[in-house]
Amino acid sequence: MHSDALTKLLAPTSAGARLAVGTAGLATAGLVYSTVIERNAFALRHNTLAVLEPGASPLRVLHLSDLHMLPRQHLKQAWLSELEALEPDLVVNTGDNLSHPAAVPSVIQALGGLLSQPGLFVFGSNDYFGPKPKNPFKYFKSDHERIHGDPLPWQDLRAAFTERGWLDATHTVRELEVNGVRIAAAGVDDPHINRDRYETVAGRPNPLAHLRLGLTHSPEPRVLDRFADDGYDLVMAGHTHGGQLCLPFYGALVTNCEIDRSRVKGVSNWGASMKLHVSAGLGTSPYAPARFCCRPEVTLLTLTAVSHGDADFDAEQSLPQLASELT
Repeated sequence: MHSDALTKLLAPTSAGARLAVGTAGLATAGLVYSTVIERNAFALRHNTLAVLEPGASPLRVLHLSDLHMLPRQHLKQAWLSELEALEPDLVVNTGDNLSHPAAVPSVIQALGGLLSQPGLFVFGSNDYFGPKPKNPFKYFKSDHERIHGDPLPWQDLRAAFTERGWLDATHTVRELEVNGVRIAAAGVDDPHINRDRYETVAGRPNPLAHLRLGLTHSPEPRVLDRFADDGYDLVMAGHTHGGQLCLPFYGALVTNCEIDRSRVKGVSNWGASMKLHVSAGLGTSPYAPARFCCRPEVTLLTLTAVSHGDADFDAEQSLPQLASELT
């Protein structure tokens, strides 16, 4: 009798203990997966977008964003260095390259031959200021107080980019021709920290351009609306990390800006005729080094001329697939 009573008394506790152990085990496995495996499962995403003026030749654009580089991140640097074999026609970098004061050489060495290709860039907040620990629940409030870390050597990064031929599109209009495609490009400084001054580039871009391209780090609606009103064909942005931590069948929990969750990464329509491409980025903050259901990525966009019946195409390549293509 005493044995039966003891068994009944301990049974619920044992079941609860098993549940607790199981839950802890799943949490540990999820933490290991998100911080060790998925965070380093770099992917090359492909998109085909019909945005060029009729008759224009296709243009292959490599979109980089949110590297958040640390000097010790040799795996990321090695993966980036392989991308030059893609030989894109144009490279677009939408900011947040740095996460450490000594990371500029690591970024430049990793980009390697890509810096010899035509390029455009704007910076993000983590090119100007280093990361700091913060309460992750603040990301659920888009208007939370911004916390800046120590200044980063963005001037050195800008000098290295421009010395190799990339064009700084921050608060200026750039016109260039790549493989016979005339591009009118304009960018703003990071709206996430209120550095944007759209009035410096306001107005309709060159009507003779085959592509009217806007650049911003954070895809804030107030900036996207201005680009759309001025007749831009495509705006490229980063910042969101694709949500970084996502749930199956639900997607991103937050966007860390004012756009809705459905636009947190990839291609979407903005307004009547403008396309928006948001990169999920290649890195994370060193204080939140995890990704879940949201692989780090770089995107190769194939831009084609507009014609009736064109459809956008989106596909993703894993690291092994990329290695196969590059060889």
